[in-house]
Amino acid sequence: MANDGVLRVVQLNMGSLLEPEWDRRRHEVLAWFDILDPDVVCLQEVWEREDSPNTAGWLVENSLAGRWHWCFGGLPLPEVLWPDRSVRFGSAILSRWPIDHHELLPLPVDAESPNPFRRLAMELLHARTAGVDVFSTHTAPEPAHAFHRLRQVLFIDEMVRDRRDREAPMPPVLCGDFNAEPMSDEMRYLNANAVIDGRSTYYQDAWRAAGHTDAGWTQDPAGNPEYAKMRLPPKRIDYVWVGDCFLRPEGAGQVLAADLAFHTPKTGILASDHFGLSVDVRWPQRPGQSIQ
Repeated sequence: MANDGVLRVVQLNMGSLLEPEWDRRRHEVLAWFDILDPDVVCLQEVWEREDSPNTAGWLVENSLAGRWHWCFGGLPLPEVLWPDRSVRFGSAILSRWPIDHHELLPLPVDAESPNPFRRLAMELLHARTAGVDVFSTHTAPEPAHAFHRLRQVLFIDEMVRDRRDREAPMPPVLCGDFNAEPMSDEMRYLNANAVIDGRSTYYQDAWRAAGHTDAGWTQDPAGNPEYAKMRLPPKRIDYVWVGDCFLRPEGAGQVLAADLAFHTPKTGILASDHFGLSVDVRWPQRPGQSIQ
C-alpha cells in the first residue's frame, strides 16, 4: 500500500538479455513488485526486437491491469557483439502515474575504439511523472574504463540539470547500474566529494543518506550464485541518487529509508545477478491517488 507523503523508488538491473533463465526470473521480479508496492521503478538491461516483446513490457502486461505506465529507451549493440540489428537494449521506467514526457539520451562513447565495449551504446532515460523527474542509466561496464565512465557521469549530470523542472517541489531522482564503486571518482563526483575539470555537483547517495554504514553490496558472490560464476569480488555499483533536498518545501526529497531488494528468492530463483534497491523519499506534495 502506497504511503501518503512518500515516494517509493525501486532500482534493478534485471539482466533480461545476457543472463540465463529470464523466463523464470521475470516471475521473481513480479513477486518483489507485489511485496514492495513501488511508485516508480527503474530497470536496466531491458531489451526488445522485432520478433520479441519488450522485457519490461512483459512485466507491465503481467501486473495488475492499469497498475503501470511505462516508457523504454534502447539502443543497438555493436554488431560484433550482437549481429541482430533489430535488438534495442537499454532502460525502462515504470510509474504509478502517467508519464507526461520521456526522452532517450545516448551517453558518450569512444566510437573509434577497436574495443567494442568502448563503443557500447549506453543510455540515460528521462521520464517526468506526477511532477517528478526520474532518470535511469547504465554506464560503461569494464572496471578499467573509469575514464570513459567519468565522461558519461559528467554528461549525465549535465542532462539532469538541463532536463529537470526547476520549479518542481521534488528534486530529480537518478537510478542505475553505474558499474562504479562508492570510492571511485565517478561516484564521489556525484555526491560532492570530488571536483572534476572545475565542475562539481551534489546528489544524495540514498544508501548513505538513509544512515547505512555497511557495504551494501549489490553484487555479492556469497549470496548470488549467478554473480559468483563471474569470479569477481563483491561490489556496490547500483544506486539511487536523489537531488539536493536543502530547504525544499516541507522537506521534499529527504531520503527516509533505503534497503536492498531482490536479494532473497521469493519464487525459488533470484531475479538477477544484481541485487536491487528500494528507497523511500519524503514527498509531501504526493498526489492523493494514482492519476489514470
